[in-house]
Amino acid sequence: MITTKRYISLLLLPVFCWGTVWVSPRGFAADGDGTTAANAPVAASSKAKSQNVTVNLINRLVKRGVLSAEDAGELIQQAENDAAEARAQAAKAGPEPAPNDTVSVRYIPEIVKAQIREEIKDDVLKQARAERWAAPNAVPAWVSRFKVNGDIRIRYEDLLYPQGNDNTGGPYLLGWFPAFNSINTGSPYTPSSSTFPPQRDVDQDRNRLRLRARIGAEIDLDSGFTAGLRLATGENSSPVSPNQSMGAANQAQGGNFSKYAIWLDQAFIKYEMGGLPTKNLAVLAGRFENPFFSTSEIIWDSDLGFDGIVVQGKKEMVEGVTAFGTAGMFPIFNTDLNFSSNRPDKYPSTDKWLFGGQLGVEWKINKDLSFKGAGAFYYFDQVEGRQSTSTAPFTSADRGDTDNTRPAFAQYGNTYRELRQSYDAFGTLNPQYYGLATPFHDIAFTGRLDYKHFEPFTISLTGEFVKNLAFDWGHINNVAVNNLGPVSGGLPGAFVGSDTAWIVGVKVGHVALQKRWDWNLSLNYRYVGSDAVVDGLCDSDFGGGGTNVKGFTIAAALALAPKISLGLRWMSSDQVAGPTLKNDTFQFDLNAKF
Repeated sequence: MITTKRYISLLLLPVFCWGTVWVSPRGFAADGDGTTAANAPVAASSKAKSQNVTVNLINRLVKRGVLSAEDAGELIQQAENDAAEARAQAAKAGPEPAPNDTVSVRYIPEIVKAQIREEIKDDVLKQARAERWAAPNAVPAWVSRFKVNGDIRIRYEDLLYPQGNDNTGGPYLLGWFPAFNSINTGSPYTPSSSTFPPQRDVDQDRNRLRLRARIGAEIDLDSGFTAGLRLATGENSSPVSPNQSMGAANQAQGGNFSKYAIWLDQAFIKYEMGGLPTKNLAVLAGRFENPFFSTSEIIWDSDLGFDGIVVQGKKEMVEGVTAFGTAGMFPIFNTDLNFSSNRPDKYPSTDKWLFGGQLGVEWKINKDLSFKGAGAFYYFDQVEGRQSTSTAPFTSADRGDTDNTRPAFAQYGNTYRELRQSYDAFGTLNPQYYGLATPFHDIAFTGRLDYKHFEPFTISLTGEFVKNLAFDWGHINNVAVNNLGPVSGGLPGAFVGSDTAWIVGVKVGHVALQKRWDWNLSLNYRYVGSDAVVDGLCDSDFGGGGTNVKGFTIAAALALAPKISLGLRWMSSDQVAGPTLKNDTFQFDLNAKF
């Protein structure tokens, strides 16, 4: 953009290209008609044209709105005063011969004028390129609407299982540690006293090198609208982990230096009004990051994306106190149009939804202390499993009318029940899928207290509490196939799961790692009951991922450069309900962001 100063300078160029000009170390001496601004009439406020070039130039600047008439008159008056003073001094000193370096130019040839113009043009363009105010159309306008961002993380991870974990299989037909997600995403399992279904590892240490890469852009669409896109790695379509295990084999992609897949991680349209820290309203639709305020991962994993529509708002109620709220509806599962594919008559839909709402407040208590807290209610509609009708399937190829009530993805910890009738009409065990034994209607409270007296160092205390209001111990005890107590009389004990989860933590150091040697340390302890939250959506690292765990996490981070950092985490967990299961996890991260 050409500034007013440059604009005036370009307008003054004709003065040097017309008439008689004195070029002298003393400055501009005379105009083309031999007069000076001092002896020219003040014409800035008049429509009459002057014979004085300077006066006419100032008049032109007034007409173009560069100068006001008042400023123009003031400039000319000041010029007259300076000229009068110079004439008085010259009269006292007597006539002075023109210095040797003064040149009188009566006529400028066209070729010289062209050369002067080219030299001025080159100088101006050189400055324009350096200061980036020229050639506004050199880069397409759409490029400036894109704000690109991303990150790359390389992680070394150890999964350690201390001695004492029960790997005997136990007296259950399902074994001590069934991998329900493997059953539900594969062929159904027929209970048998001689064959276990897929089991999770509880006794063999593992280590792996993992990669996470994400790149996205936020696009300005004008009038308050924006759009967002992000792509990410991931060895499968897990909603809670974009990590790609390098060299992964078997059912995961990779191995033998195979290339890795890229997934659509975010795609949304957003409309925003206000745009102020204390006053804002936004509506999002599509797939986007977690819209709810959270201080931990006991409800939502940090990598989880939400599909659906959400409305967010905030407004300062009184000075230092800002209220905020979030409400949304999110589809979890939508029934296949042809379910069941091998039947002429189709089964009814089993669509699953999450309806969520959160209200909170941000309170700046004083210049050093601030608090942010919120209460939320998350209603999961039809995520619990239901038993099929008497027309249960007879072979693994058949589908039961409640098969779609099983979770499409799960980790570990939730309590499960059988979905199909246990026996067919001939008294034979049916091949089984397994669904969640309880509905989930979660109420959650989240808080964070920040103390900034020692900025840039901050001390933060965080906490979160969740309770599943739909939890019914009697009902779950009647249908549960896991999370049971010790065996008594050859039979599994009663259900011993729970409906609550909580976490408390402290973090000290730099909130954001913005320059070299910035650091922070954190410590937290958690208790996550078996059926407090949906295990497929919460933390994917602690205790192997999921619920029914308790234990602590120690973490540290150090910046090597403004966009490069190292991270360390040690997580130690114990299973809450069921047989003994201890798990320790060590992670070393190299992070890069852009």
